[in-house]
Amino acid sequence: MGNMDGLLPLLGLIIFAFAINVPLGYLRQNYEKFTFGWYFYIHISIPLIIYLRIKAGFSWMFIPLTLGGAIAGQMVGGMLRKRRQSGG
Repeated sequence: MGNMDGLLPLLGLIIFAFAINVPLGYLRQNYEKFTFGWYFYIHISIPLIIYLRIKAGFSWMFIPLTLGGAIAGQMVGGMLRKRRQSGG
């Protein structure tokens, strides 16, 4: 299979980065932009994602993919919080 062998772990890592950031993005909405809490919820998952990326054997070149998953999770979590607050 060659290159396909690493695809499933990579997808799993991206999905994990997304999934762990949904609740963090939700919680981030409780804080004003650029406050400690806001930065905390944006950045707290990064060490774990980095650790898992290294343990899975992916180089730094895959950072944009995991970062994209994390940002997407933050955005979805934030949208869920806004939707809940507006009653919709």
